[in-house]
Amino acid sequence: MPPAMTNLMDLWAAHSQLSGEDLVTVDFLLPTGIYIQMDVPREATIQHIKLLLWKQAQSYPLFPSLGEMEGHMFECVNQAAVHEELEDETRRLCDVRPFWPMLKLVTRNCGRAERLLDSKIGVLIGKGLHELDALQDQEVKDFRSKMFRISEEKMQQVQLMTWSEWLQACFSPQLEPGGGATPVTDGVNDKQAEASLKVTMHFDQSQDTASLKVWPSTSPSELMEQALRKWLTTHGPEEEGRQAEQYVLRVSDKLEFLCGDHPLIQYKYIKACLQAKECPHLTLVQVSTVQAMFEKEISAIGAVVNRKSSIPPLPLPPKRRGPSVSHVCVCVCVQVRAGLFHGTELLCKPAVSSESSGRSEHVWNSTLEFDITVSDLPRMTRLCFAVYAVMDKVKKQKSTKNAHINKYQTIRKSGKVHYPVAWVNTMLFDYKGQLKTGDIILHSWSSFPDELEEMLNPIGTIQTNPYTENTTALHIHLPDYNPHPILFPPFDKILEKAAEIAGSSDCLPMGRGGKKFHIELKEIMERDPLSQLCENEKDLIWTLRYDCMENFPQSLPKLLLSVKWSKHEDMAQLQALLQIWPKLSPRDALELLDFNYPDQYVREYAVGCLRDMSDEELSQYLLQLVQVLRYEPYYDCALTRFLLNRAQCNRNIGHFLFWHLRSEMHMPAVAVQFSLILEAYCRGSIPHIEVLKKQVEALSKLKSVNELIKLGTIKNARSKTKEAMLTKEAMMTCLRQSGYTETLSDLHSPLNPSVLLSGINVEKCRYMDSKMKPLWIVYNNKLLGGDTLGIIFKNGDDLRQDMLTLQILRLMDLLWKEANLDLRIVPYGCLATGDRSGLIEVVSSADTIANIQLTSSNVAAAAAFNKDALLNWLKEKNSGDALEKAIEEFTLSCAGYCVATYVLGIGDRHSDNIMVRSTGQLFHIDFGHILGNFKSKFGIKRERVPFILTHDFIHVIQQGKTGNTEKFGSFRNYCEQAYLILRRNGNLFITLFALMLTAGLPELTSVKDIQYLKDSLALGKTDDEALKQFRQKFDEALRESWTTKVNWMAHNVVKDNRS
Repeated sequence: MPPAMTNLMDLWAAHSQLSGEDLVTVDFLLPTGIYIQMDVPREATIQHIKLLLWKQAQSYPLFPSLGEMEGHMFECVNQAAVHEELEDETRRLCDVRPFWPMLKLVTRNCGRAERLLDSKIGVLIGKGLHELDALQDQEVKDFRSKMFRISEEKMQQVQLMTWSEWLQACFSPQLEPGGGATPVTDGVNDKQAEASLKVTMHFDQSQDTASLKVWPSTSPSELMEQALRKWLTTHGPEEEGRQAEQYVLRVSDKLEFLCGDHPLIQYKYIKACLQAKECPHLTLVQVSTVQAMFEKEISAIGAVVNRKSSIPPLPLPPKRRGPSVSHVCVCVCVQVRAGLFHGTELLCKPAVSSESSGRSEHVWNSTLEFDITVSDLPRMTRLCFAVYAVMDKVKKQKSTKNAHINKYQTIRKSGKVHYPVAWVNTMLFDYKGQLKTGDIILHSWSSFPDELEEMLNPIGTIQTNPYTENTTALHIHLPDYNPHPILFPPFDKILEKAAEIAGSSDCLPMGRGGKKFHIELKEIMERDPLSQLCENEKDLIWTLRYDCMENFPQSLPKLLLSVKWSKHEDMAQLQALLQIWPKLSPRDALELLDFNYPDQYVREYAVGCLRDMSDEELSQYLLQLVQVLRYEPYYDCALTRFLLNRAQCNRNIGHFLFWHLRSEMHMPAVAVQFSLILEAYCRGSIPHIEVLKKQVEALSKLKSVNELIKLGTIKNARSKTKEAMLTKEAMMTCLRQSGYTETLSDLHSPLNPSVLLSGINVEKCRYMDSKMKPLWIVYNNKLLGGDTLGIIFKNGDDLRQDMLTLQILRLMDLLWKEANLDLRIVPYGCLATGDRSGLIEVVSSADTIANIQLTSSNVAAAAAFNKDALLNWLKEKNSGDALEKAIEEFTLSCAGYCVATYVLGIGDRHSDNIMVRSTGQLFHIDFGHILGNFKSKFGIKRERVPFILTHDFIHVIQQGKTGNTEKFGSFRNYCEQAYLILRRNGNLFITLFALMLTAGLPELTSVKDIQYLKDSLALGKTDDEALKQFRQKFDEALRESWTTKVNWMAHNVVKDNRS
């Protein structure tokens, strides 16, 4: 019987399930050689399908030879065209989505618990662990072995914890910076800090609530005692046995516990409520409930830890690929350029091969020599290659079809044009510090960055291209130097060399400079990170390095850029100096993780400084810390270990570390590195696996629904009304199916892991009318009945730039609050979860400026010019004192976003990208254009103002009174204060953007893009000069606001026509 023929494109799609096709024909291959074809339910679990197969197999020959059913499992070829073991038999067939409906029954080779864990980790991280086994890479093996041991020790430590220690570790409360017993009152006025705080108390497993008035300095234990006393007054003496020790305090709508005994004002949730003048809602949860959660996690750990398999698992074969072909160009001359780099510093003159002509294979058989001794090679030396075609110079063509080719051409004096074809990098020393020798095949990359160094790409990955079929393969031979391998000297030998140099020096190493040199040094050290150093300045810094250490310790990055890394004597002296260099603040130390500072010991020093970060501060910079992992040439490094340790000690950090890594697993340059880190995290956080697995499965279901809607809109493109009705109905039907409701219910929100989502409110769900048809999903909050949360799921849009912008807005908000300026920013949640997919938090009780304007006018064109619309809308939502408060919220938030959008150069600011909450807070959304990349049409910039400040905004700020100059003066003062605060932290912003350069964001590809920040913050100017510049921009925004109104009018008309 031939294999079942099916339409593979539609087999597992959501629309196939809607057509009533409940069964799917599957081919089963048994280890006895028997082939069986059966119809099985597409939503059946793998366990149920195995049971059906076992019953069917009883009527076939050789059934007794199979043995026990539990001794077998299924294998399939998945959608990535690699083998996958289906050890986790609770998964549904429609979620497994085999590439072909064929399942192979195989015998298990080792303990069930270990194989099940490996299978779950493989599914969770998006890469089967057998693929890592099959790499046959010793560095991979060593790293996995070390991480396995560390993770097992970590899980054994968790087993020894008490439930309270576990609660603190997994759900540690978010505290304001500056711990201790002293209440933190930044951003809260004195009256609020001194006044009593009204708290609404909920009681777990009860509908009762109680309202209490307490002091902000009250501790959680004191609050619980007061709550229990109030409970006794309403429930009588039969409840007298209740003690505060029997309860813990939780934020009512989140899985966030107020652990410890800090003053209430020090907890972030309480302080945020105070700032927003809202009443905190807290719940008394019985200790027994928490203990049950703890015991469940301990049992999950116990099922795996300390159960060693007698037979190691056999790795499945990797996906087979055809033989690699050294394919470069057809009938052209080709050259190879090679360079040795330490970071972006070229260690010596590049070497260039002779020209080679040929069709597919090019052979040089020549030696490339570099003018540097082996003893002077730094530990982190990169050998960078570029292959390029050499062609005769041709006349410039008018056609722009191949403009992207010309982008990278270099014209030489001989009249030749060089076109880069491919590049590849490799480390000269391996992960053990041994100089590489012998034959190496390097599969190259063909995508080039905007900026090249001598036509080379040193900032690029040192990983070779895993997709070898259509890549240029470069065969090189590294010479042997003597019979024994050359090892980079250990650290103690480096320090000995430094001591020897210091001892033989006639003069003091301090090199104290005079007053003139000190003034010059001070001027150099105060420059921003983008400023280039000339050779004379580098020499001065190196000569006065001890002055730098004593007077400008934060200048370490500039000193490192002044070191001659091609001289081992200078490198040794630098390492000795680093041992006595004062510790930098974590914010200053972040710059040392940039690509410009590749030295292993420098990066270890930087990570040592980061250890002082609180969990909250680490979360703030986690996005950048994950990105700079790309700069780490070896899997086992200080930064990787630091992130894993902090993630395994704090569930919230672990959650976002997982998603930042998981979302980039489709990128071949980091797939192996990130999968190794993800595996290590999962092995050290076994109870977290099921939580994350539920989220991954839910996102997969939402992607299926989105694809169903896209397909429906294509089929019904002729009739928009019909399209909307049929597609909405199909979406509802799909979400109500049991396979979807189960997967999409009872999970932690990927946007905020402390929020528990109980189930989807299907009637309130919809899809949005933009190109990628984002899903608007409404969830019920499991911890607070009646509360709903909105989440937007996007599939087809890259959210990483939005995520970065919102992170920077969050940082701005933090910096302003540290300076006692709360501008009521709304940095809503945004999380990239995969290749061009992710989630966005819906801000409750908010509407766009466009909708507010259109609601107040019958004519779309006139709506943008109605200055009363916004103020009238706020009046409808608020009355009396509430209106005054809403206008103040609007004024503060408008000031914050005016400054933020100007500094970050955020473009495409039409009236559907600016929203207002009913409480008055204004906020911006959709950050597809940043760093001054403003939209244009026919070569004319559509946005001609530095930031959005329209007359209807001013109308609200002035409370509807034209002559209210006092309110407008306050608004302008808020803007100026906010701008100066950001200027003081300009280097931090530049560093954070620089650390994201290799992320592949569309509008952040080179240092030139970051130059916009330097200009907008007027770095290099005095505060007075910068303030003068900002005031000019402020006046310009006010003067040219009519152009914004015209753009908004055009937007409203187009929107009205579409609807």
